[in-house]
Amino acid sequence: MVYETSYDTGLKPFSPDLNRGNWENPTDFLFACFGLAMKLDIFVASYWFFFDMGIFAMLPYFVYMVIYLVPIMVIHSFMGQFSSSGFISAFRLAPFFKGMGYVSVFLTISMLIYYSIFAAVPLLFMVNSLRPTLPWSCEGIESWYNASSAQLTTCNASAHNITVDEPKDGENDTHAYITILHVPSVLFFQNHFETLQEDRFPDLEADYELSWHFVGLFVLVWAMIAFIFYYFTETAKFGKFLRYMVIGTVVLLLVCFVRILFLPGSHLGLKSYVTPGVQDLAMGAASTFIMVLHAFGAGWGTVITLSSFNGFKTNIMSYSWIISFGQIFIYIMFGLVTFMLDHYYDESIETPYEKHVVTHWMLYLSSASALATMGWPNLWTFIYYTMLLMAALIVMTTQIFTVLQSLFDEFDRLRERKMEVTFGLIGGLAVCSFFFCTNHGIIFFSALSLDVIFTHSVLHLLLLLVVLWIYGRERFQRDIEFMLGLPFASWKVFILRFIAPIILVICLMIGLLVCTMEHTWSAVAVAIISIIMVALPILFIPGYGFYYLYQSSGTFGERFRRTCRPTDWYPVEKEHRQLYEEAVGNTEMTHQLFEVTEEVN
Repeated sequence: MVYETSYDTGLKPFSPDLNRGNWENPTDFLFACFGLAMKLDIFVASYWFFFDMGIFAMLPYFVYMVIYLVPIMVIHSFMGQFSSSGFISAFRLAPFFKGMGYVSVFLTISMLIYYSIFAAVPLLFMVNSLRPTLPWSCEGIESWYNASSAQLTTCNASAHNITVDEPKDGENDTHAYITILHVPSVLFFQNHFETLQEDRFPDLEADYELSWHFVGLFVLVWAMIAFIFYYFTETAKFGKFLRYMVIGTVVLLLVCFVRILFLPGSHLGLKSYVTPGVQDLAMGAASTFIMVLHAFGAGWGTVITLSSFNGFKTNIMSYSWIISFGQIFIYIMFGLVTFMLDHYYDESIETPYEKHVVTHWMLYLSSASALATMGWPNLWTFIYYTMLLMAALIVMTTQIFTVLQSLFDEFDRLRERKMEVTFGLIGGLAVCSFFFCTNHGIIFFSALSLDVIFTHSVLHLLLLLVVLWIYGRERFQRDIEFMLGLPFASWKVFILRFIAPIILVICLMIGLLVCTMEHTWSAVAVAIISIIMVALPILFIPGYGFYYLYQSSGTFGERFRRTCRPTDWYPVEKEHRQLYEEAVGNTEMTHQLFEVTEEVN
């Protein structure tokens, strides 16, 4: 492998940002990665994927963790920590594939423009919890819901108001009747859109309707995010903010878990969750890979940027295991809460016939009516939805932070106007997010959240190609050992090169199928957003590669080999860089790199 510098290629040299800072505490990297597991749209997608999947269905997750989650997380962390760069500049490892970094930017933005829903909905219930009577309680629903409606709710479901038609001639009078019950808190949410009030089910042919209530909530969400970036601009301060936010969210989650445990029927949900079943394992093998893909953040390259603030000797191999176990703990806790709430509705409501409770978005919508039955319902509603709001803010601010830092690392001119770029990005995201204040946007956003199954599988496959085949497994193992003083086992490399790609290809095919099906039943506008923000950016990977080829010189083969060589790939700190050049054994490159650094300084 011949190492290149920017002077060799005739391009502008990489200019490291020496003022980008580091984490105040090494564990801030852990907390930031724990926060990635709080991207809870996975539990909205769970309606299609997880059904009644219990704790034993999580066992395949641990298999995936060994096969590719932890090893790939080590690769992500290696690229960021070694280069002290975000997910764009880190691809100096193989500049031909730097387009992967730009794809990560688009994927993160596509997530951010819809994810404000997951902060606005908690705000909706928090604000209304300040009323003396909760609007979605059985007492409060009378003030806005038409009791004469043919739809039954969990409040008015009783034997005397459930009527069924007599069996017709020739019909079996033992015919089983199913009572459909609606949850008041779900109806309260739908009441903010006239079209959803009428049908209670999304209509693709319905006109677009903007909810000004949600516009106001979205404005409040983005104002909070702007406030956070105004007061926590430095890396150390932002890391401290994330640390306390994650700890606070987990503490509130545990408090809510204990309180929900005392709801009628919730103990059966807990029992069902921990009861082993063969079907659970089968379902888990086909579903938990979605959780694994979410471990790397919405934009795929989030861990690369977060690890770039680590100290050069931070033990990312042990940290990757800690992160993986911490994230699965968070998934399990939210899964337990979902199970207990679901069984509360199954066990606490009695009807003369078999019933089906329509529990949309259990964690976000249906949970409010269950909380309304507790003692001190206003307080518990406020605590519960504060926890969900904090989780959403953690996810959104982390993603914005990584995008901004990656742009600052790649484009040194932007560093002089950090505040303008920061608030310009936040303002642009806020404006774009208003589409999801419409009846179509707030219902069909899940199509965008499921696109990650396809895109992340593609990017993981390309990453394995770049690091373990083009850059080379021996050089990767050498760099890891140089950085950490610990070897990266050859059996892990073997699994990553030959076994993990098989699983990722299967995930890719499943993701393509799921995305196609989801967009078939989604709004046209959502499909257009997906094409612009997800599908077309994938083409940017070969596009940028050929653009880089065009700027080089020589024959096509010479250009291609040159653009696949690491360029300006070295540790930023002078001491580590010098030791690295001695380890590589390329004295000519050492001389050139010192020239580059002196010119930058």
